[in-house]
Amino acid sequence: FVLSQSGETLDTLEALREAQRKGFKTLAITNAIASTISRESDGGLYQYAGKEVGVASTKAFTSQVAICLLIALYIGRMRDLSFSEGKKIVAALKHLPEDIKETLKQAKHVEEIAKKYAKYNDFLFLGRLDEFPIALEGALKLKEISYIHAEAYPAGEMKHGPIALICPECPTVLFAGSEEILPKIISNAQEIKARKGKIIVITPFAEAFEGLADEIIPVPHVHESVRTIIATIPAQLFAYYVAVERGCDVDKPRNLAKAVTVE
Repeated sequence: FVLSQSGETLDTLEALREAQRKGFKTLAITNAIASTISRESDGGLYQYAGKEVGVASTKAFTSQVAICLLIALYIGRMRDLSFSEGKKIVAALKHLPEDIKETLKQAKHVEEIAKKYAKYNDFLFLGRLDEFPIALEGALKLKEISYIHAEAYPAGEMKHGPIALICPECPTVLFAGSEEILPKIISNAQEIKARKGKIIVITPFAEAFEGLADEIIPVPHVHESVRTIIATIPAQLFAYYVAVERGCDVDKPRNLAKAVTVE
């Protein structure tokens, strides 16, 4: 499976060609119709997410997550995923537009938080399980458009190095979307708090972080299959508002290009 918003990313294209040379079939997931990757793959899916004007992808990212979920659902039903669980995932996807609208109601709240934290030059992003990649996305967006040093790490590995970064001058953005491991995430927050680190938590379990987190961004309770999409939105909004507060050009960040067509 080859994912590229532009369909022109050279290192991804070379990986596709290498896979084909070794006899593998390739499936492209791209947002750009008739792009090189879409033409050279054996099959493909267009995202139809609309043109991404800014260099830093936002809607194309969430669109790719949704498409990958649909592929996983299809393959899962061919194997061991139950019909009832499959129906829950489909229902969650159908309800996703309403959940996103509800999440976007927090935009003003996120903006207020961003204004308070735009002065910091270092951030730590922590997430467990499927929210670790969203921590990577949040840190990447902050780096790309606000030029702030941000590092993402699995929350379960916090004591294996990143804990040394925690101090009043390095806030932590913590993702807490899983009820199953909520006690572990709360433990992470307590470790950060004990070291006088500031905590911004993105969670549907706001009450669990009252008096513990410095800032809480509440999001809707959703099925676990789509919680990463919901968690992505406040992280991207936070990066956007921080960049605006710092006077950065959010559409054309320095040193970046829309498509990476050289190695």
